[in-house]
Amino acid sequence: MQNPPSETPLASLITATAPIATASHGGRAKCLQRLVRLDLPVPCTVALSFAAVKNTAAGELPDIPAILAEFSEDALLCVRPSSEVQDWGGPSAILNIGMNDARYLSLSKVLGQEAAASLYLRFVQSYAVHVARLDPDVFDDVEDGGPDALSEILQAYEAETDEVFPQDPGEQLAAVLRSMARAWEGTSARLLRQAKGAPADAGLGLVVQEMIPGLGQGECGSGVLQLVDSTTGLRQLTGRYLSQSQGREALGAGTNALFLEKDARGPSLEELAPEAFASIKADAALMRQRLREEMQVEFVIQNGELHILDGVRVLRSSHAAVRIAVALAQDGIIPPHEAVMRVDAHVLNELLHRQVAPSAARDVIGSGIAASPGAATGHLVFTAADAQSGAARGEPCVLVRRETSPEDVRGMHAAVAVLTGKGGMTSHAAVIGRGLGLPSIVGASDMTFDSRKKQLISCKGQVFRAGDIVTIDGSSGEVLAGEPEMLEAAQDDAFQALLAWADEVRDIDIRANADTPADAQTARNFNAQGIGLCRTEHMFFDPGRLTVMREMIFAETSSRRAAVLARLLPMQRDDFHELFRIMEGLPVCIRLFDPPLHEFLPTSKSGQRELSEALGIPVSDVTRRVEDMAEYNPMLGLRGVRLGVTVPEIYDMQARAIFEATLLASRDRAPVVPEVMIPLVSAKREVELVKARIDAVAAAVASEQGETFDYRLGIMVETPRAALRAAEIAPHTSFLSFGTNDLTQMTYGLSRDDAGRFMSNYVQQGVFPEDPFHVLDVDGVGELLKLGVQRGREANPDVTLSICGEHGGNPESIAFCREAGFDYVSCSPFRVPVVRLAAAQLAIQEKTGVVSPTYEKI
Repeated sequence: MQNPPSETPLASLITATAPIATASHGGRAKCLQRLVRLDLPVPCTVALSFAAVKNTAAGELPDIPAILAEFSEDALLCVRPSSEVQDWGGPSAILNIGMNDARYLSLSKVLGQEAAASLYLRFVQSYAVHVARLDPDVFDDVEDGGPDALSEILQAYEAETDEVFPQDPGEQLAAVLRSMARAWEGTSARLLRQAKGAPADAGLGLVVQEMIPGLGQGECGSGVLQLVDSTTGLRQLTGRYLSQSQGREALGAGTNALFLEKDARGPSLEELAPEAFASIKADAALMRQRLREEMQVEFVIQNGELHILDGVRVLRSSHAAVRIAVALAQDGIIPPHEAVMRVDAHVLNELLHRQVAPSAARDVIGSGIAASPGAATGHLVFTAADAQSGAARGEPCVLVRRETSPEDVRGMHAAVAVLTGKGGMTSHAAVIGRGLGLPSIVGASDMTFDSRKKQLISCKGQVFRAGDIVTIDGSSGEVLAGEPEMLEAAQDDAFQALLAWADEVRDIDIRANADTPADAQTARNFNAQGIGLCRTEHMFFDPGRLTVMREMIFAETSSRRAAVLARLLPMQRDDFHELFRIMEGLPVCIRLFDPPLHEFLPTSKSGQRELSEALGIPVSDVTRRVEDMAEYNPMLGLRGVRLGVTVPEIYDMQARAIFEATLLASRDRAPVVPEVMIPLVSAKREVELVKARIDAVAAAVASEQGETFDYRLGIMVETPRAALRAAEIAPHTSFLSFGTNDLTQMTYGLSRDDAGRFMSNYVQQGVFPEDPFHVLDVDGVGELLKLGVQRGREANPDVTLSICGEHGGNPESIAFCREAGFDYVSCSPFRVPVVRLAAAQLAIQEKTGVVSPTYEKI
């Protein structure tokens, strides 16, 4: 096999020193070379490079005689794919190349006629389907095995192709290589591997390996073995062995397969071939140590002698991935920082919530945007009140709404999952769902929501009514009928160890968005470094507070509004005091009231009648007030700081509640320094007006209590103008916290609640590379963020900069945040572990240049 000396050889015998590389020959070829270097019993193997396979697809075959010359004259061969990444797959392996009439006769004398016929039969079937491209149905009438079946299938092949089955091993091998090369280049194969993350021009290598029959007179067979459980990652010998078999037949052999270790349920390989069993266990342990990975070993036993055909990285669940990486580090096989790099940050989401078991049957009745991970099963309910009633009865409920509003928050707290027909990744249901750790699907547009009849109609036309049981898979975005098997959440010692190692290396702080004491406790449990966003409006939707809030909205004078708000003051003070207590001295950033007031008013006739009774005013007055407060575009209307300027009594009450809670919390422990955030700022004058009133409230509280305290005032940068004018605003503030949800909405001119209707179509057509509400748009929105950071820090070098929008919890956005110079990011409590790991991986990557784990050179 001669090649120009400056080029990678097109075909190379795999030896310890052969020029084999993953990037040029694929992962299987490289792993086989590592096994050869470990002196393991690997059959003779030739590796074809990516270039050789590409040439073969174009019609330029490698030197077939030279390849065959590496093997004994009577050897049978197997060809397997070798892609750069195991998950990218490849064409099906072809076994027993070289079988022909003459070889069948000779093997019949050695192995017996049945075994020889089985080898030949398998090759003819595989060749006919994968190389000659015949319909598998052609062979339906062929008997299961034996010489008669072999004769029938050879006749069937000749009848379909008008030619006898090829007898020359060189011709057979050439046809197999050509078929596999062209299969890799096909459109379907390309799209399939691209869906798994492969580049469009990904190469394929092929390995040609001597077959070990696995059939014969003595103990012969094949199997697979690994040292860990793929679901849990716990140390457990798993696998199967099947006597008189080839390849991976043992995995599908059912009750015919043998156990590996001695087992009371049936015969085992350990009893049948104890020496071979001991050898394969020792070889698997050596591979783990030297290849620095848990490997699944594919092996064949021929007359009691062990042969290792392949070693592949053990397939693993998210739970197992963490446990395996941590165990390798704790055993000193890899350093802790590499264990951190080996776990995809996204998979931590799956460990924090229950999941549908991978083996469970899935009766999909609809789908939408996977807005909040995890899975839950419950009875359908269509109102927040019904969800609360179900929770009171101890009955798990799935809350179904066309779209949720702040009024539904109580029902979301009571439900086990949420499903909406409208919305996107930053819609109300998605944001609150992630904050609560509640499995949520939004934008399920292929289902029909009929809240009046309390019916949900599936994409298949099935009608589900209130009380029917469904399952929400917030990780996949699928709605399932019934109650599939679940896997429980797993936050074990391995999980904690991995995150502890991550915290040692990350260089950006992580806070949580938390609106309630329960949220704060979750954030604390996940080691968040404070609260970066507390949305105070969610505190007003408790039934006992909502009526008071509505009474304030109907008040006609400033003094009357202040009097009503005084009744809410002790409730807010208790809320903030509890947050300060839970966070134990960690920073708490409290956003002052943000939403438009009309969100607190009932829209239904029955709700308006109830409010008129509660306030003692005519229904017509309630209806008129609701109509007067309606806005064409409320998200751009009277909300945020605009309310603080025009209805200042709300912010006065909240500031007093914050400061009184600060003094209460500081009496028993270290002084609390609250962070007060003004939302939706666009102009310096807005900050000046609100700051003056808040400073006055602070002075009044200090005077009344006879105690001093410190606080930090900042703004939420959500409008493009605030980012552009950060130099004017920053000198008046201690921090700038960028709310990327609204900033993205305003920069694009997109409704974050409605974009889900067409966003997937936009992404598919390449208008946007990703949903900008899911992955931060670093080119557009990112440019505004960079300008805001640069101008704000130039005007106030001590200003603290952060992101508190949903992008703060997206691993893909953390790299931008670090590069842009943000001090911390804040995200939903259940995303805190994900961000801790992602931030650590970026820090390690920057320091070491390692993007993914690498094998130690052997």
